[in-house]
Amino acid sequence: MLRFALVGISVAALSLAASPSLSQEHRPHMPTSGMDMPATNAASLPHEAGQGAFAAISEIVSLLEADPTTDWSKVNIDALRQHLVDMNNVTVQARVVTTPIQGGARFDISGDNEAVRQSIQHMVAAHTTMADGEDGLHVVSAPTTSGATMTVTGSGGESEAKIRGLGFFGLMTSGVHHQLHHLMIAKGQMHH
Repeated sequence: MLRFALVGISVAALSLAASPSLSQEHRPHMPTSGMDMPATNAASLPHEAGQGAFAAISEIVSLLEADPTTDWSKVNIDALRQHLVDMNNVTVQARVVTTPIQGGARFDISGDNEAVRQSIQHMVAAHTTMADGEDGLHVVSAPTTSGATMTVTGSGGESEAKIRGLGFFGLMTSGVHHQLHHLMIAKGQMHH
């Protein structure tokens, strides 16, 4: 019973965080647990939506709601959530062995269980598609039985040092393509 109550609270919180106007409309109906809730407007509310994946979803939902051209029949927030799960699996649970090569580095990314291995394969393939050619870098990847490999090379000594300095995780976060990727997944314009 407690699990269902917590799920209900979580769903209500997601709905409220996604739209400041909804949270204002429903504020009188929310239990205050004996606390007085001050009158607020959107500018006086906190901007951080909490946990990182929750905040990323909230940000995308706000963008979609603000865009009058959003085709809601194609929106898929569940696909974005799965992508965020993959991001977490790779960031927290993947192991990376880096091998310096001429012009850059080769990264062997592996995981201890099937869910992490699948997350690695999804993330590396998506990153390769988005990042190849960005900032003069050449990115090639391939799935393996333990996860994936990703080879990144550049066009000179400085790019080689940058590739090795950033390493796999730094390269995965470089550029602004990832935020665009989130929006495209949510809009149903790109498969996860």
